[in-house]
Amino acid sequence: MASNVIMGKLEGVKIRFKEVGNLLIDPSVMSDMDKYIKLNKEYKELQPIIEAFEEYKLIISNINDAKSILAEEKDGEMREMAKMELDELVPLVDPLEDKIKLLLIPKDPEDDKNAILEIRAGAGGDEASLFAGELMRMYVKYCEGRKWKTEVTSSTEGTQGGYKEIVINVTGNGVYGVLKYESGVHRVQRVPQTETQGRVHTSAASVAILPEADEVDIQLNPADIKRDEFCSSGPGGQSVNTTYSAIRLTHIPTGLVVICQDEKSKLKNLDSAMKELRTRLYNLEYQKYMDEISKKRKTMVSTGDRSAKIRTYNFPQGRVTDHRINYTAYNLQNVMLGDIQELIDQLNMAENTERLKDSGQEQ
Repeated sequence: MASNVIMGKLEGVKIRFKEVGNLLIDPSVMSDMDKYIKLNKEYKELQPIIEAFEEYKLIISNINDAKSILAEEKDGEMREMAKMELDELVPLVDPLEDKIKLLLIPKDPEDDKNAILEIRAGAGGDEASLFAGELMRMYVKYCEGRKWKTEVTSSTEGTQGGYKEIVINVTGNGVYGVLKYESGVHRVQRVPQTETQGRVHTSAASVAILPEADEVDIQLNPADIKRDEFCSSGPGGQSVNTTYSAIRLTHIPTGLVVICQDEKSKLKNLDSAMKELRTRLYNLEYQKYMDEISKKRKTMVSTGDRSAKIRTYNFPQGRVTDHRINYTAYNLQNVMLGDIQELIDQLNMAENTERLKDSGQEQ
């Protein structure tokens, strides 16, 4: 059964939930839109904890009632019904307690944000670029299945296909909280099309998932930004258009450079570039927080260590292995078609275990 400490926390959450609910109907709060939005967000975050708490209390109450019947009741039919109820309710307790423990751990405030997905070809030449292109299609397919919107903001194609580099904005519900597990080096093992002797080669591509920064997160000083405009170009230097619609922004204090050229509209490219620049500056600070987490968590899940080899895609054996959690699946073909939910679920479970350890709640 849940410890007194957890029950105490739940009672505290319930008091705060009622307070926030009352504040949301307070005219003075309703007239302050920023405060109202903040409180409404808190209310929605507390709601699942309260629902789980009420469900838990009801189950425990019913279990205690059934035990009382068994202890006091002589009637055989009543005792049988009480036994059946216990058999049904007792197995529900531990999973619900685990769920409550996780709900009580403060979630990363970045999890609800949109994200920027960045894929870069690594070692392996043309084969690495082809693999980067396949990773891009894998993620786009996955995002489509989640009803998330994807928008390419910049890309550089490989000489034989695929991409040397591609940057994609992903918008939707809780994007970063799901995709954050994908940051790191992805390795592919297979026989390249250019290999004449059938030898298996190893190539790599790096993936970075950045939580998108809002304007309130990062205030940009126009004096710190150098802006250049140029013609967008496609594969082989072909001109995409003849107007100076592509935008290059250089943040002078940090030296960060952002290029957006996939839109024909200069204003759209500028808007995308400013959004990406804010995100990259924000992530310089966010990375320090992630590094602190990585010191505590053995799984390296969601720590943003982009130099770590996290996954291997072995085509001859049809398997994909995530090295952080030693998980292997033999459904590589489906994975490359965007079926990566099982991988993400396994990573999420591993991180939840680490979070429980960090919080001292694991029993």
